[in-house]
Amino acid sequence: MLKRYCPTSVLIRVLICTLALLTAHADVYAQEPTTMLVRISEIEVFSQRLDEYQRILAEEAEASVRLEPGVLCIFPSAQRENPTQIRILEIYANRDAYNAHIRSPHFQKYKTSTLEMVKSLRLVDMHAMDTNAMPLIFKKMGDQP
Repeated sequence: MLKRYCPTSVLIRVLICTLALLTAHADVYAQEPTTMLVRISEIEVFSQRLDEYQRILAEEAEASVRLEPGVLCIFPSAQRENPTQIRILEIYANRDAYNAHIRSPHFQKYKTSTLEMVKSLRLVDMHAMDTNAMPLIFKKMGDQP
C-alpha cells in the first residue's frame, strides 16, 4: 500500500532540502568559475525503495553526461556489503556547469522523484590532486572492450 503525503508537507520538505543544498554548497559558489568541481555524494536510501531509486539515478546520470557538456562524470556506485549506501563521484568542468546541472530538467526530476527515497545525504567537496591524469583515465575507460 502506498503511503500518502500531504502536499504541504512535501512542499516544506522540498524547501528544506533546497535550503540545505544551497547552504552545503556555499564554498562552491565562492570558487573561481574556471575551477573544476569534484564532489562525492554520500547517500543512504531506504531499502524498500532501493530498486526504484537505482533506476531513477541511472537515468539521471546518463542524461547528465549525455546532455550537459560541463558534466564530465556522474559515476554512481553502491557499497558491496550494504547496497543502500550509494556514493556518486561527480566531476563538473566548473561552477557554472554545476549550476546549470542542478537547474536541468533531468536533475530536477531526479530530486523530486527520489525525495522520499533518501534517508540521508551528505555532499563532500573534493580537491582534484592530479587533473593531468584525468584525460588518460577517461580515454582508457573508452578503450575497454
